[in-house]
Amino acid sequence: MTVNGRMKFGVFMAPFHRVNENPTLALDRDLELLQWLDTLGFDEAYIGEHHSAGWETIASPEVFIATAAERTRHIRLGTGVISLPYHHPYMVANRMVLLDHLTKGRVILGVGPGALNTDAYMFGLDPARQREMMDESLGIIIRLMTETEPITYKSDWFELNEATLQLRPYQQPHIPVAVASVESPSGVTLAGKHGAAVLSMAVPRGTVRKTTLQDLWSIAEESAAEHGKTVHREDWGIVSGVHLAETRKEAFDDIREGGARVVTEYFAETLGNPAPDVPRDQIVDHMVKNNQWIVGTPDDCIAGIERLQEMSGGFGSFMIRVEDWASREKVNRSYELLARYVMPHFQGSLVGIQNSARWASTIKETLQTNRRIAIQRATDTWDARHEPEKVNQAD
Repeated sequence: MTVNGRMKFGVFMAPFHRVNENPTLALDRDLELLQWLDTLGFDEAYIGEHHSAGWETIASPEVFIATAAERTRHIRLGTGVISLPYHHPYMVANRMVLLDHLTKGRVILGVGPGALNTDAYMFGLDPARQREMMDESLGIIIRLMTETEPITYKSDWFELNEATLQLRPYQQPHIPVAVASVESPSGVTLAGKHGAAVLSMAVPRGTVRKTTLQDLWSIAEESAAEHGKTVHREDWGIVSGVHLAETRKEAFDDIREGGARVVTEYFAETLGNPAPDVPRDQIVDHMVKNNQWIVGTPDDCIAGIERLQEMSGGFGSFMIRVEDWASREKVNRSYELLARYVMPHFQGSLVGIQNSARWASTIKETLQTNRRIAIQRATDTWDARHEPEKVNQAD
C-alpha cells in the first residue's frame, strides 16, 4: 500500500535524554546518530524545539540543523517542529531561508503550536490561543517566502511594516512545509489550508476525543478542498517508536527498562500524561500491542508498517521517534537492521535482484549440465594435445 512506490524513511528527534546524564554528550550522540542515518540512506530527520521539563534539550532546531548539515551529505533536515507561537514569524522565515541556502536546499520547515505546557507557561502564552497563533504565523511565513511585494500586517502579538525577505528561498517555490498533528484536528486542518505535508503519531493522542488516522486525513482533505489546495498521501509521515534486533526476545529485552523509563519518568511523572495501567516490566508489551511502538525483528517491523498502512489508508513516509532507551551500539544496530532489511521492502530496491535470483534458479540445471559438458570438452582437448608428451615421458 505504499502510495507512490517508494516509501521515505526518517526520524523524529525530540530528543529524549534522562535528566541525570551529561547533556553535552547526549547532544553529541544525537549528532552522531544523524551521521549514521545519512550513511544508511535515511531520507529525512526532523529536530524538535523544547525549552523545559529536562528531557528534550534542543532549544533551537535551526542551530542544531546547521551543525548537522556540516556532518552529513544527503539526508534532508527538518524542524520537528518550530513552535510558531514562540517566535516572530519574520524571524522564523529569515532563519529558515538562511538554512535553505547553507544546506543547498536540504531543509524542511516543520511547524506546530508548541507541545510542552511548561514552555507556554514560561512564555506567558494562553494555551487556548496557541493553535490560532500557529495558523496566523504560518500564513505570514508562506507569504514572506513566496511574495516579493512588501507586507504590512498588524496582529495582537506581532507586527510587520513593509517587510520583505532580502534573501529569497533556495528551494522553489518555497521551502517545503510540514505541520505536526498530534492530538487535535487543528494540525491537519492547517496542513490542508496550505497544501502542506503532515506529521502524525502512529496512534493519535485523544485526551478530548478519540481520532483515528483515517479521520485525520479526511479532515486534511476537506480543509484542502475548502481552500483550493491539494494534500498528498506521499507527503504524510507517520511517527512511531521502533527498536529492532536479531530476535524478538532480544529486542524486547534491550528496551524493557529504557522504554519504561521514558513512559513513566517523563511522560507520566514529569508531564502528567496517563501511564499504561500495567506493571513496569510489561510497558513495552503494552505499547507494542496498542500499535504505539514496533519492537522485534525486521520482519516484525515490516508487518507493523503494513498494519499502519491499513489503519491509515496509506502514507508515504515512515518516521522513527528517536529514543535513548538502549546502549549506543544496540540503537545503532536497530537502525542498521531497518535500513538493510525493512527499507528495501518498501522502496522497490529488491525487485530486480529477487527476479534475477529466481530466474537463475529456474535454469540452474540446464546451465550446470552445459557447464559440465564445457569442462569435459576442455579437459578432453587438453588431454588430446598433451598425449604425445605423456607417451614420451613414459618411454
